[in-house]
Amino acid sequence: MFFMVATSFKQPVGEKPQKELPVTLPAAQMSLDRVGAGAPPLTIGVDKQGKLYVDGSRVSVQELHDHLKREAASRPGRPIRIDGDEMARYQDIVHVLDLCQFEGFTKISMHTRQ
Repeated sequence: MFFMVATSFKQPVGEKPQKELPVTLPAAQMSLDRVGAGAPPLTIGVDKQGKLYVDGSRVSVQELHDHLKREAASRPGRPIRIDGDEMARYQDIVHVLDLCQFEGFTKISMHTRQ
């Protein structure tokens, strides 16, 4: 059974606001609100065409991989949040998950609409 947990984070004081991602999130039947649980997550978006975004900025697959390498070196425990469009190919989401796991990230969540 595939279970997705929706999380939401309040914007910490002094942090820059995240850009809006061009994705339509799938709905979830259950959600869990988490407030202020440590470091803000690195947000990776996957739109329905398979285009990738890091914190709202469009990136290529190689740029995403390079960004994840830098994050793993400087902030290895940082959580990752994947915002996948409801029409995105499963393969594109799995590729992002694989890149995150390859770089050693373990705190990975999927974001959905409530």
